Amino acid sequence: MKMFNNQSLFVKLFLVTLISLIAVSVLTLAITIRMSEQLFLQTFSITNTKLLNQMKSNLESYNGAVATTTNLVSQSGTIRNYLTNGDTDSVSLAMQTFNMTQRMKTISSNLSAYEVSIMVLGANGRSYTTDPWYGSATAAELEDHPITERTIRDPHKIVYQLYHDDSQSGTWKEPVLVASKALYHHGSDEIYGTMYVMIRDSIFKPFYANFTSDGNDVLLMNDEGLVISSNQQELIGMTDKALLTKVVADQRSGELGKNADLLGDDRILFSEYLPEFDFYLVNLIDKDAAIGQMVNVRALTLTTLGIVGISLIIVYFMTRKMTRSLRGLIHQMSGIPTKGFSNYVDVSTSSLEARELGNAFNFMLDELNDYVDRLVQTEKQQRNAELAALQMQINPHFLYNTLASIKFLVQQGDRERAAETINSLITLLQNTVSDVESTIPVRQEIETLKNYVYINHVRYGDKIRVNYFIEPDVMDYEVPKLIIQPFIENAFFHAFNHKGEGSILIMISSQHEQLICEVVDNGDGMEMGSVRERPVREDGSGLPETKLPQTKRNRKLFSGIGIKNVDERIKIMYGEDYGVQITSKLGEGTKVRISLPLISS
Repeated sequence: MKMFNNQSLFVKLFLVTLISLIAVSVLTLAITIRMSEQLFLQTFSITNTKLLNQMKSNLESYNGAVATTTNLVSQSGTIRNYLTNGDTDSVSLAMQTFNMTQRMKTISSNLSAYEVSIMVLGANGRSYTTDPWYGSATAAELEDHPITERTIRDPHKIVYQLYHDDSQSGTWKEPVLVASKALYHHGSDEIYGTMYVMIRDSIFKPFYANFTSDGNDVLLMNDEGLVISSNQQELIGMTDKALLTKVVADQRSGELGKNADLLGDDRILFSEYLPEFDFYLVNLIDKDAAIGQMVNVRALTLTTLGIVGISLIIVYFMTRKMTRSLRGLIHQMSGIPTKGFSNYVDVSTSSLEARELGNAFNFMLDELNDYVDRLVQTEKQQRNAELAALQMQINPHFLYNTLASIKFLVQQGDRERAAETINSLITLLQNTVSDVESTIPVRQEIETLKNYVYINHVRYGDKIRVNYFIEPDVMDYEVPKLIIQPFIENAFFHAFNHKGEGSILIMISSQHEQLICEVVDNGDGMEMGSVRERPVREDGSGLPETKLPQTKRNRKLFSGIGIKNVDERIKIMYGEDYGVQITSKLGEGTKVRISLPLISS
């Protein structure tokens, strides 16, 4: 909404019209598709139910033929003898094999309508198959296969299972549906063999594939979610628990046309349970393909675009006429950031409303010019006064103590060191009482610091060492006077109250188009105040706004300028992007970072 309010009148009208037209078009399209879906489901449910019944009838016919065959095999004494007799002489074995062949030919005629292979496997290790070249597994492979294990667990039922060998050396060239049945004595239920009726998927698929088409897929799924057969070859052998859950729910609710997902596609689900197979017959309709045939998306899209285009042309000419004068006034006003407050707008050719606005704006420019002149003069006077107040604060106690130290050196007879101390003091005073607005080169500021450090070593000893690391390229850059000294002073008299000795490191370098002065000590450290974030520019400049710490011993021994005054002084001279940043940790020391602009001498 904030972005919208900041746009021009034309953009606002354009967006409102565009959004309104798109909303109406999308809503109309959604309602049309929804109504088409409902009509599709109502009409297709009736048709699809008939198709499912026809598929079910085809599968039941095959199951009936398999059931008849298994009954004949289990009732045949010839087959039972062949599968239960022990070793005999070759003549007897040949006779039994001949009888077995004749009997199996008779029985297999019940499945002559289907291209299948029948295999029987006896407890005595003998086996027989009606088609050795069918491409099925060997008797040895089936004997220890899970298909046989499951069949023996449920000997009174025909068990339909998938045999699918994905290995390169597998015997089976394609998925095979195996109908297996345990052969047992009816009196004792003792199992003497197993019967297998095997049909290739390519032979089994026509039972339902004639009712499929693009976007209309059929698959058989067992109670574990395993796809036994499908017109989509890549689905065979895949397990989909989520689809099975929806199929089971569909069967329990009795509702038709539920939504389902298959391989990431939105489908409409129809299902039928086949108790003879213990399979679910699932029909999945591609929703997009079905609805796409009923709704002409291309025509709707072109119509919508045409309406939107005509409406936008009308809006354009209307708003252009209404906002022409305002656009001209805005164009003239936009030059003010570059031309300043002297860029008065021309209102001679504007409309009444724009002319009134232009006159008011020109009057405002006159007032602003007067105000800015007065403000600049006031700010200049205030700035000079503040700089003078901050800089011209020499603490007399520093002079007293330094002179006392010089007197002591003279009394001790160390005239050379006393003279050097006097020279250092003279240099400090010269740099302090001169022009308050002047800046000095870095080399001169370093010389002043060295004189100050020398005086402190004379007075207090050299337990606190000071080291300097200055980039040669920054020696000629300008810095305000006494900008680093207050932090050296603070380190001398507050940073080593507990440790007693240590070192102070002074580093000056150029970074990101800024002059960076750092004072680092390894003294006692302190607890820091809260830090408020301030934006940092893309070039890395700009500092976090830091609440500078307040020390318990607020002594100002030389300049009288506290560390907070240094930060305020920098901001007055150069702006808010520069200043002082302090970080410290108890027991480890304190780091002061001063950022200044790069100003050459």
